[in-house]
Amino acid sequence: MSFSLNRWWAIVLKEFLQLKRDRVTFAMMVVLPIIQLALFGFAINTDPKHLPIAIVSYDESDFTRTILSSMQTSDYFAINTDYTTADEAQAALKKGEIQFILTIPSDFTKKLLRGEKPSILLEADATDPVTVSVALASIDGIAQQVAKKDLVGSLSTLWSQKNPFEIRVHRLYNPNSINQYNIIPGLMGTVMTMTLTMMTALAITRERERGTMENLLATPARPLEIMTGKIIPYVFIGLVQASLILFASHFVFGVPFNGSIVLVYTVALLFIAVNLTIGITISSLAQNMLQALQLTIFYFLPSILLSGFMFPFYGMPVWAQHIGEILPLTYFNRLIRGIILKDNDLAMLWPNIWPLLIIAVVMMTLAVKFYKKTLD
Repeated sequence: MSFSLNRWWAIVLKEFLQLKRDRVTFAMMVVLPIIQLALFGFAINTDPKHLPIAIVSYDESDFTRTILSSMQTSDYFAINTDYTTADEAQAALKKGEIQFILTIPSDFTKKLLRGEKPSILLEADATDPVTVSVALASIDGIAQQVAKKDLVGSLSTLWSQKNPFEIRVHRLYNPNSINQYNIIPGLMGTVMTMTLTMMTALAITRERERGTMENLLATPARPLEIMTGKIIPYVFIGLVQASLILFASHFVFGVPFNGSIVLVYTVALLFIAVNLTIGITISSLAQNMLQALQLTIFYFLPSILLSGFMFPFYGMPVWAQHIGEILPLTYFNRLIRGIILKDNDLAMLWPNIWPLLIIAVVMMTLAVKFYKKTLD
């Protein structure tokens, strides 16, 4: 039989009609490239600027004011005035609310004028080495600018000396700037986001495509019972995944474990519940397995790019940070790194725990609501 243009054109028209009816697939084909362009073109930045820094100054002079002004105008630092004491600043650094602490000793100006080469302490949260590396590299240039501006006239002899004062950098929580210390704990959340959301997203759509949905609807089980019943088996899968990554991170990659194992599994359980409720919501919305997979990818792509896992969170523009703040993976990355690397306690973790609780409740409510529509 020869090739027929009429038959061929009929098949082409059929596919266009099918795409028109499957609006989710058509939308994904158009929206995903736009999202990727926006994220990689505008949101992703490996040179973060305006990083929050707390100033603990025991010396007020023209020299110290010039130092602070130079740091502010460098674009790499944004001075946070909420923390003025050493204890407040240390607590904020441990919580991740600031990235640096600059401590100026009380005798800094006196030693500088005497030519004794005083030191200023700059402490950095180095859990993510990429975030702070460029900012720390700019420190020597800032010190030279300050010396050149203020050490003039009778003080020019001090400027002629090499390094009239020193800014000592202490990299906390990851002193050797090992990327694995940051990536491996974050990988736990990424793996669970991808696998658990996808598996539960297929839960109800699989029932529809296999023709067993009618049997499920005929049972006296209530929507909430079915939703939670489908989720529980995957909770154990998530715990196994978390345990494997924890074991490998410490014994294979040498990531230090400074926190509480109980807290690790507590936040892991909460994060597992959040991902499963999101997956079951997708499953309730999707009409078939293909749509469920597409919606899962649509959720997973921003999660991995805007959560601070692959790229510095503070390097993104404000609008991208706002999107990242509604993604569960953003909070889990902060929680797991805070426990493992910083030994954060429950009080320090709470600001990143309550958003996950809210997301879990909202997602489960939506899942039950859409599942009731399925029953109708």
